[in-house]
Amino acid sequence: MSAFSRRLGEPGRKGTPADLLVVGLGNPGEQFQGTRHNLGAAVIQVLADRAGARLRKTKARALAAGVLMNDKRVVLAFPLTFMNHSGEAVRHLVRSYGIQEANHIVIVHDELDLEVGRLRLKAGGGLAGHNGLRSITQHIGTTEYIRLRIGIGKPPATQVGSEYILRKPGKDERAVLDAAVEEAADAIELLAEGAVDAAMAKVNRRVQPDR
Repeated sequence: MSAFSRRLGEPGRKGTPADLLVVGLGNPGEQFQGTRHNLGAAVIQVLADRAGARLRKTKARALAAGVLMNDKRVVLAFPLTFMNHSGEAVRHLVRSYGIQEANHIVIVHDELDLEVGRLRLKAGGGLAGHNGLRSITQHIGTTEYIRLRIGIGKPPATQVGSEYILRKPGKDERAVLDAAVEEAADAIELLAEGAVDAAMAKVNRRVQPDR
């Protein structure tokens, strides 16, 4: 057992540990579907659809599905806690699926500091004021997990950030974000191959889409 998994306690179930845990952040409830803040959840749904899997409610306070990607055991999950308490679900998921290292966790989330539709993939780093990441870091005790960020841009001067992120984008912006969600799913599939450097190169050099 690794130092990371020892710190979080014994796994909640026996069996072969998952190779990768991919968590898409967002808020539960129909009223939040399609909002900027739920882009992480949208990526998880795309990946589940590609694998022909159904996300099911688990004891880990999340919807989750185990799938095979390139012969790797990958868990796709969406916390049923609200964004600010995402860490509660992530900690339970880590224990339930026997995740051995922090860099076997990928968190997919929206990012105000990136232009709309731009992706960034990195391991570790700061929290950039993101409450979901703050909660995860508090609950698993490290920042060394992988983050896949999807840019949503800054809100207009007339709108506060909390209102902006919980709104659904307009038609043109929606098209850009839908394309970014598909690209993010592609990046996760590359990560599942173990091609971390290739995934980072592809995502971080991706040309900004026309709007």
